[in-house]
Amino acid sequence: MAASATDVRRVPQAKQSRNPISRKQVERVISRSVAVFGIVFGAQTVPWLLGQLNEAQPLYLWVMVPAIFGSLIVALVASIINKWVRVAHGMVSIFFMVGLVTWPFAIITTSNVFPGIYWLYYLLTVATATAAIAFSTIVATVYLFAAPMIYGIIRITPYGGAAALQLATLETVYSIILGAAVVMIVTMLRQAAANVDSAQAAALDRYSHAVRQHATEVERVQVDSIVHDSVLTTLLSAARAFTPQTEALSATMAGNAIGHLEAAARVSPDDGTIVRLSSLSQRIQDACAQMNSSFDMRISGVGTRSIAVQAAEAINSAAVQAMINSIQHGGDGATRWVEIRGIRPAGIEIVVGDTGVGFDPASVPSERLGVRVSIIERLANAGGIAGIDSAPGHGTTITIRWPHAPKTLATPTSEFLTLEPPR
Repeated sequence: MAASATDVRRVPQAKQSRNPISRKQVERVISRSVAVFGIVFGAQTVPWLLGQLNEAQPLYLWVMVPAIFGSLIVALVASIINKWVRVAHGMVSIFFMVGLVTWPFAIITTSNVFPGIYWLYYLLTVATATAAIAFSTIVATVYLFAAPMIYGIIRITPYGGAAALQLATLETVYSIILGAAVVMIVTMLRQAAANVDSAQAAALDRYSHAVRQHATEVERVQVDSIVHDSVLTTLLSAARAFTPQTEALSATMAGNAIGHLEAAARVSPDDGTIVRLSSLSQRIQDACAQMNSSFDMRISGVGTRSIAVQAAEAINSAAVQAMINSIQHGGDGATRWVEIRGIRPAGIEIVVGDTGVGFDPASVPSERLGVRVSIIERLANAGGIAGIDSAPGHGTTITIRWPHAPKTLATPTSEFLTLEPPR
């Protein structure tokens, strides 16, 4: 009997965890850091700029100064809103290079050029950093050497203050060293983030492949179980139905087969539904009541806890198959019983036993699917465990437990202490 609508609930989807690192996150952090430092260094150049206003043409000052400082502000805003980041940082690098190259042409020939450091020098490293963000590594490397060298050449000319060659060289090398450090840091962080992204993608691919393989194996076991439980066993039982008792058993098995097929059609793998243990217990009781042989039933401590519907289907199918095996192979006159009990914190244990003829589990051929596929493998794939305690002439006890409790049941084929029928 299928679980009622009140007994099946949808499990909320877990919130996907945020990736610890990615290329986009690294780019965001770097761009914002460079933009903030660009504003700081730009503010430091203002006193030097005000002291050198009388050296340059007004047109140069009205065009280049707003372009350079405006692009720094635009880069900061773009980095904060995370839009047009590379374009904004590229504007800073381009405007700085244009201002640096046109610097000698903007100097007023009659003015006294300040012999100290020109104000653009303080933005040289910032321009190199923005170039590292905006352009490729090759272009950023070319910019790293080109901008300081152009500055050094201008510094030794009268338009740059006629600085000594040693001083101009020192300023140039110092700028290259600082810019190289920035470019290497940006490149290394990008590469590390890209490697992490690649490793995460590869791990997800391997995980997806493993999940597909597991799903295929689970589906194979399910198909084998349905073929055995719902087709082969029913057909074999019907072929040997020469008495009213066996005919009734065949009819019951056919009804159970139809129920299994309908349940398999309704339930999709990992669909997130859950079933109450009390509902599962009732399904097993109903299936037991439909059997043409009497089973003593005992239920204790099942409670209202819930488990995944896939596990519930596996447990119910294994329990029904164990009861059918007992009727078919236990012999006439055997005492049969079913115990259903809850186990902490949210599990269930089902014991199906009889005092019939019994058998040797080790002697069952591997091609026989009944116990191995219909009970043991089915429970294992659902996270549970099944054990068989049987010997010729001493009856059979099948214990089904979910979830798997390693300390109690070591392996699916381990021996169990014989469970006496309930009194």
